[in-house]
Amino acid sequence: MVEQVSQKYKLIVPESGEGTRVDKFLSSALAELSRTRLKSLIEEGQVTLGGVKLTNPSHRVKSGDELNIEIPVPRPPLPKGQEIALNIEFEDDDLIVLEKPPGLVVHPAPGNPDRTLVNALIAHCGSSLSGIGGEARPGIVHRLDKDTSGLMLAAKNDYSHHHLAAQFADHTLDRAYLALVWGVVSPNQGKISGNIGRNPGNRKKMAVVPYGGKTALTSYKLQKALGDWASLVECRLATGRTHQIRVHMASISHSVIGDNLYGSGIKSAIKKRAPEFCERAAKLDRHALHAYLLGFIHPRTGKRLRFEIKLAKDIKALL
Repeated sequence: MVEQVSQKYKLIVPESGEGTRVDKFLSSALAELSRTRLKSLIEEGQVTLGGVKLTNPSHRVKSGDELNIEIPVPRPPLPKGQEIALNIEFEDDDLIVLEKPPGLVVHPAPGNPDRTLVNALIAHCGSSLSGIGGEARPGIVHRLDKDTSGLMLAAKNDYSHHHLAAQFADHTLDRAYLALVWGVVSPNQGKISGNIGRNPGNRKKMAVVPYGGKTALTSYKLQKALGDWASLVECRLATGRTHQIRVHMASISHSVIGDNLYGSGIKSAIKKRAPEFCERAAKLDRHALHAYLLGFIHPRTGKRLRFEIKLAKDIKALL
């Protein structure tokens, strides 16, 4: 993502501008900005004269005055509360544990300005929600991909957010996922390592990269084999990289079923051996990945909490 930077302008007042109001002079010199916008910038202290902030739009400039204008990067609108049903597993004054359904985006972003988990949490928790995660992501300690279902944890105050974020950072939490993947993993359990970074051929994708990237380690264990065409595996993360499970499973040729970004589609040989299963799998409108287990130390009581939920219905139906 390209980071936006503020725009800066430097203007010297010519003789013809002598005695003109500063807002009028700037509007004539900067045609792309309205006089109203420039007036606001002056009142906000974004215009300086000889290094001193101007706050009076009616100030009269003199010939030779040096004016510097900085237009800050526009801030995205703050998310608002929206009534969206939440499946809550646990809640107290410090935190909330809930089951995120597939298709629900965690926080507002380009393309998804509202109807997100953050909007639902603001409506549910009100002003108590922690803002330490940023104004656009209040309370969010960790994320799940839009189409990944399962357990999520959110903080309701800054104290809890700080302590929970530290547990995510040092990987002292228990987190486990169930993934339905193509083929039967062999050996039945193992570890997948390999740095994960941006795919050089497609910046929208992540990939196991030969150099650079960030260290990533995923442990997997076979839970159930479906013939020789698919298997249910438990995955545990030693690190938390973007799309980690999906990238690592694809790297060993066992992509997550329904993953259109990292999967290579249904192989013709599997279609012949398991036509009914493949037909049902093709109708799954998301990748078959579910965060079923979450354990952590409560930031205030010091007690270890552990939550486990059943496999999502749409994935279970494929079994």
